Amino acid sequence: MTGSGKMPRPVYNRILLKLGGESLADQKAGFGIDQVALNGIAEEIVEAKNLGVQIAIVIGGGNILRGATVSSLGMERVTADYMGMLATIINALALQNGLETLGVPTRVLSAIDIHQVAEPYVRRRAIRHLEKDRVVIFAAGTGNPYFTTDTAASLRAIEIEAQVIFKATKVDGVYSADPMLDPTATKFSELTYIEVLNKGLKVMDSTSVSLCMDNKIPMIVFNVREKGSIKRAILGEKIGTTIGAA
Repeated sequence: MTGSGKMPRPVYNRILLKLGGESLADQKAGFGIDQVALNGIAEEIVEAKNLGVQIAIVIGGGNILRGATVSSLGMERVTADYMGMLATIINALALQNGLETLGVPTRVLSAIDIHQVAEPYVRRRAIRHLEKDRVVIFAAGTGNPYFTTDTAASLRAIEIEAQVIFKATKVDGVYSADPMLDPTATKFSELTYIEVLNKGLKVMDSTSVSLCMDNKIPMIVFNVREKGSIKRAILGEKIGTTIGAA
């Protein structure tokens, strides 16, 4: 609480949260869906939503299957990518269940038709769900092979007019190298999108970075496993790495 006794106010009204599939997995195993991890993420999202912010989520499927990885092992790339999209739908349904168990209404909107379990993605419908105070989970990426869920996050953020993208990772920001492999890696507190591209930093793929840069959408990269991190970012606290226009 502030000194005046008032609750702190969020600095954003509508956000897009990009979750990697690994955020739902056991930290040691790194694959599958771990109920403890799922419940933890759901609780973090609910805590953030209680600030009165509209939340949309794009979720990956790397804890189940990555199209690019399967393709590198010999499978046709297009088939592998569609399999990856189906993995994101599994994660979206798991996250939906976790949120609704906590009393939060959600809708899963899929970029590929799977009517029995998800609504088809329609931009106006997504915005209407947000306006009705529902958490919207976007599944199946963009619905097209060769495009990552990072690109889907940038695209959906632009389409729903989100004010910021929260990129939730397993490290506390963007580093000059992988801090888990290189102890000399240094953390950046702020970057421009041009710097991300020029330095070849593996934050998001170049297509998604370019989309954010062209449409002037800032991104905050932080460790989602740190308790209260989503809420703190919404309240404008300096956490992780902020990426924006020059």
